[in-house]
Amino acid sequence: MKQLLRSLPLVALLWALPLAAAHADRIKDLTSMAAMRSNQLIGYGLIVGLQGTGDGSDLSFTTQSMKTLLNRMGVNQENPLSDFEAASSGGKIDLKNVAAVMVTADLPGMAKPGQRIDINVAAIGKATSLRGGSLLLTSLRGVDGQTYAIAQGSLTAMGIDAGAAGSKVSVGVTTSARIPSGATVEKAVDNPFDKADNVLLNLRESDFTTASSIIQAINAKFGADVATAIDGVSIVVRAPMDSSQRVSFMSMIENIDVQPGEPPARVVVNARTGTVVISRNVRVFAAAVTHGTISVSVAATNEVSQPGALATGTTTPVQNADIKVSEPNKPMFLFQPGVDLRQIVDAVNQVGATPSALIAILEALKSSGSLRAELLVI
Repeated sequence: MKQLLRSLPLVALLWALPLAAAHADRIKDLTSMAAMRSNQLIGYGLIVGLQGTGDGSDLSFTTQSMKTLLNRMGVNQENPLSDFEAASSGGKIDLKNVAAVMVTADLPGMAKPGQRIDINVAAIGKATSLRGGSLLLTSLRGVDGQTYAIAQGSLTAMGIDAGAAGSKVSVGVTTSARIPSGATVEKAVDNPFDKADNVLLNLRESDFTTASSIIQAINAKFGADVATAIDGVSIVVRAPMDSSQRVSFMSMIENIDVQPGEPPARVVVNARTGTVVISRNVRVFAAAVTHGTISVSVAATNEVSQPGALATGTTTPVQNADIKVSEPNKPMFLFQPGVDLRQIVDAVNQVGATPSALIAILEALKSSGSLRAELLVI
């Protein structure tokens, strides 16, 4: 195994080895309750306290937002500025320390007023960095236009952007940040958990085998027809109407162990990093494969052509080129029908294929119809 990993350092190969005991997962890890779905919130706000990295006064919406905010707080911006203020600020508000931002958050399905949730902040203007800023009071609205949370607080920005003497260093993204527990829930979303006759469970990954196993496990513990399937994703469970009993019942449901179905055969390729992940169920039908690359090297030699002592002429520079073409002798290897993952890797390692060569081989096998798996390129 160590030799295999040294042959393909950038290739990640995952497969499930046969286990002595059947692998089981909790229903909690395989499904999610439909009543617990999250809801997206969005808002528009202002960041203050920046060190000259804000939008400035060139953006009209930032200037308008700041004037509106100050007017609401009793600071009238319509009055003319004094001579000193006009000379120092050019006759307008200087907003180098202010940035307009969009604020987003995920509201959990059962969140109640008073609970805190995390928020994300991203600049929408000319701000170059949000580091050190503070978000002013911002309303977060749902798709229905109603306010469900209020956000405010100091930003946690991990990005760094520094430059001097013509050099610049940037680490991370300086125009986005987070505020952990930066918003307070003001309104709860209507939830059918304590009102509906049944509880709906949705599988995280659609699989008929897993859905059937979950139904059998629930009915074996609580009685026939307690759980029924709608399709390969949704399962309906009859639950007690009393809310406290329903909570206890769902707690027992979540902790039932179930043996999930085998995932589909899949090969995931990241062409940018050269990473290849092959699942255990991948099979290859009979195919003969060879992979080789042609190398062309050009060497230039600069020389001088000089006439003889008694000859008439001029000295002329001459460039000579030496071109060599080499094609490695790559042996062809044969895939037998139905070979498994380990045999595929061993065969590819025998010809010394690099990660990029392995990607090309897998794509060619898929095009020829010999690869019995879903090929995903990300």
